[in-house]
Amino acid sequence: MARLYCLAHLLVLHFSLFTPTLSLSPASTLIFALQTQATPHGLLPRASPTDKLPFYHNVTLTISLAVGSPPQRVTMVLDTGSELPWLHCRRSRDLRSVFDPLSSRTYSPVPCSSVACLTRTRDLPVPGSCDPNKLCHTAISYADATSIEGNLASDTISVGSSSRAGFLFGCMDSGQSSNKEEDSKTTGLMGMNRGSLSFVTQMGFPKFSYCISGFGSTGILLFGDASFAWLKALSYTPLVQMSMPLPYFDRVAYTVQLEGIKVSDKLLPLPKSVFVPDHTGAGQTMIDSGTQFTFLLGPVYAALKNEFTRQTKGVLRALEDPNFVFEGAMDTCFLIGPDRRGLPGLPRVSLVLRGAEMSIPGERLLYRVPGSTRGIDLVYCFTFGNSDLLGLEAFVIGHHHQQNKWMEFDLAKSRVGLADVRCDLASQRLGMTS
Repeated sequence: MARLYCLAHLLVLHFSLFTPTLSLSPASTLIFALQTQATPHGLLPRASPTDKLPFYHNVTLTISLAVGSPPQRVTMVLDTGSELPWLHCRRSRDLRSVFDPLSSRTYSPVPCSSVACLTRTRDLPVPGSCDPNKLCHTAISYADATSIEGNLASDTISVGSSSRAGFLFGCMDSGQSSNKEEDSKTTGLMGMNRGSLSFVTQMGFPKFSYCISGFGSTGILLFGDASFAWLKALSYTPLVQMSMPLPYFDRVAYTVQLEGIKVSDKLLPLPKSVFVPDHTGAGQTMIDSGTQFTFLLGPVYAALKNEFTRQTKGVLRALEDPNFVFEGAMDTCFLIGPDRRGLPGLPRVSLVLRGAEMSIPGERLLYRVPGSTRGIDLVYCFTFGNSDLLGLEAFVIGHHHQQNKWMEFDLAKSRVGLADVRCDLASQRLGMTS
């Protein structure tokens, strides 16, 4: 599901809804197993620390949990770039995984006259619209022209030994998707941004972390403090706050300030002003687990592309095909022979953030395009894309470049922390098995 969930945030309104939340004491730390798994294409207060939450990593990151009474097992995409959690609720021939509200005695649809439906949010129109049954209707559109719609509802959500009654989510029809095969593997989406309807806000978590492993090994999802002797000190970058609404600025995203980009140790010759949002809010930098790759605004992408190409001249063979653009925004592609064991030595690319630096090793800079060859050669593309080709007025740091990094989202202190970690080894230290 190469869907850019974050793009939908730019055109909708913000929300302020006061709902009862659960809170964690400073000593509470909840750890769950994150299982990474290749495909053919390819949480809770007062819970016991031994409770484990599977986390699968293919094109998207998925979490398994239970909703309803009796509980139904659902699988949701972990998305730090969106707000409203939602589930597929209407079975179709394209979907194998759905939530059945009629089978849950605690399920409750939200009427369109309710405060939740009438209050402003990015995923609900203002005033709330009604369906023929006078239930709160919601529709979400994404930048790849996909959309989904249904009703706002509430039910009990459970993971391990803990549960939360009255959890608000979208109970959605199948929608119009660009990737039915990928959608059929999941039941819905778990919005994890700082909006008041998001999973992390409704559950009352002041802090969460994840560590994404490569394919076939176990990673980590953690709620609470990560105080482990083997985890080196995190570098923190503050979240960018915006007090006034701007048309192209998502105020509840995990927005950080990008200040520069390095290839090897060479800083691209760009003024810092190109990374600063303009008067419309365009140009913010978002950390988004719901987007696979990283996207940069045109002038920055061009500078990175040119420097990477220069430093890899004689090492990589360019794909001389101006009509080939992977995922609509990745036009820097190369040919690699089938006899090559692994990729050639490539320079590191570092995203220089305010107070921190995210260093991306060479092996994560190229991605093999599934099913694409030229003769006997395989096609690989640079894992940075051009935001301008998507019509996206933002920088987006996707989950591919977050692999093997401890990523901490500290809502209480409005900051994001990161450190390089072997996520599979971290899982072993915590007693989690692959």
